Amino acid sequence: MNFDQLIQTIAIAALPILFAITVHEAAHGYVARYFGDMTAQRAGRISLNPIHHIDMVGTILLPMLTLWLGGILFGWAKPVPVNFGMLRHPKKDMLWVALAGPASNLFMAFCWAGVAKLAWLLPGNYFAEPLLGMAQIGIRINVILIALNMLPLPPLDGGRVAVSLLPHRQAFTLSRIEPYGMFILIFLAMTPLLGWVLMPMVSGLTQLINFIF
Repeated sequence: MNFDQLIQTIAIAALPILFAITVHEAAHGYVARYFGDMTAQRAGRISLNPIHHIDMVGTILLPMLTLWLGGILFGWAKPVPVNFGMLRHPKKDMLWVALAGPASNLFMAFCWAGVAKLAWLLPGNYFAEPLLGMAQIGIRINVILIALNMLPLPPLDGGRVAVSLLPHRQAFTLSRIEPYGMFILIFLAMTPLLGWVLMPMVSGLTQLINFIF
């Protein structure tokens, strides 16, 4: 991809990427507040303003790099602070707080699929082609975020789900991986392993969305 193509791709991709990451993090905060934890509320992180969630490396530099290199679109935002000890039923409520992020991405993937359908119904319209490109990136980034976050690796959402569902002893053992989880994820991202792990779920969800729409 040359420089001009990269700039054009960034212009089309910026909105769906920011929405995908921002709504994901805000959803965690909203659900945590519903179940009794006001940590994100007090930190001003229950917001749809992307500025509150942007991480320079994970939200901007890394997605740009993966777009340029043509690999799997990859990135993250600043995680919304959640004090699971403040939840009314910490182990049980953790499940819903964790699932809120991927659920918001699934909802956005369906919304972008609707936008893509609209773009197909506007043949010859000046905005149809960039709108379709934006929708395709929106579907892809949200599907990838679902697959990535559902990996059973703390501190990812899938790891939180696993900790919530496992018996106490096994949950405690898995939770001890959390300080090393991001290092493990970055290592996987530097190898083909992450793509191999994610692609079956990414392909399955994409096919489901295409079937529905």
